[in-house]
Amino acid sequence: MLADDERFMLHALALAERGRGAVEPNPMVGAIVVSETGHIVGEGWHERFGEPHAEIHALQHAGDAACGGTLYVSLEPCCHFGKTPPCTDAVLRAGLRRVVVAMADPFPKVAGGGIAILLKAGLQVELGICETLARRLNAPYLMLTQQARPWFIAKWAMTLDGKIATKTGDSQWISGIASRELVHEWRGQVDAILVGRGTVHADDPMLTARPPGPRTATRIVLSASGMLPADCQLVRTARDVPVIVFTRPEAVRNLRSWSDAGAEIVPLDSLDALTIARELGNRRMTNVFIEGGAGVLGSFHDAGLLDELRVFIAPVLLGGTAAPGPIAGVGIARLADATRWDDVEFRSVEPDMLMRCRRLL
Repeated sequence: MLADDERFMLHALALAERGRGAVEPNPMVGAIVVSETGHIVGEGWHERFGEPHAEIHALQHAGDAACGGTLYVSLEPCCHFGKTPPCTDAVLRAGLRRVVVAMADPFPKVAGGGIAILLKAGLQVELGICETLARRLNAPYLMLTQQARPWFIAKWAMTLDGKIATKTGDSQWISGIASRELVHEWRGQVDAILVGRGTVHADDPMLTARPPGPRTATRIVLSASGMLPADCQLVRTARDVPVIVFTRPEAVRNLRSWSDAGAEIVPLDSLDALTIARELGNRRMTNVFIEGGAGVLGSFHDAGLLDELRVFIAPVLLGGTAAPGPIAGVGIARLADATRWDDVEFRSVEPDMLMRCRRLL
């Protein structure tokens, strides 16, 4: 039974992944219905924010074949009215015998309540099947729900000797075409892309997904001085794709051209990483991509706010003591205090190597 439960739950988790970029700030959820004879008779996933949840799609697909069967769902069924009615109501109406859940939902209006309702109604409930994978899948949702801030993903491309640009600042392009295409795919799945003033001046980036993905990321610039170019790609596209500039109150006057072009100018007394994290959490942003530069990445690293790294390592050597590395900031004094990542993956994106590291929640 345990082997079957894991096999079916892995299928549900694979379905859940299909909602990435379309359901946030809600979690990604997948569900399947297995009949009494052990056959999958229904499946579904949360397809878009505000639309029916995974359990509803799976039960509708199964119809009468759900009666007496088992529901596998990657997150505890909700038990409250939100954008949609409680999923527990539909589960009880279906006449299921058993429900297998990967993980409990920490959202305060659920938080074990869905499981309690099912148990009270006499259903057999199994909790914790493939929980580690489920928590990894929805780590951004867990971060927003439990710590009221987004999941920060740092992305950079570097050479074999750890440089992100030459000693003159030339950085286009260290990574290969396939790596850059993958970055565009990622951009279409996140709520925001964050850079500092230096990146805007050096690269004049557009910071959009090309082609567009399921999500349109807000472009965010951190500039304490507000001394940004009056004419650049971010300014010219601000009415088409949202732009936010976080700056100091006394620097707002320097950003009139950006405001006139449609950018949102947000004055803050401090632009430290923790303040930015709170501001973005208040805006219910779930995934935020940090694309540079070294100063911004360093400030988030110093604050302990880097949750995931996506690093392209290119088969290139630059050398030079003046050529920058990816992380600036204060840094650490002792190697014993260094951040060591436990959840690490490697993938070939020829000619580069992609290394992904995640915080475990």
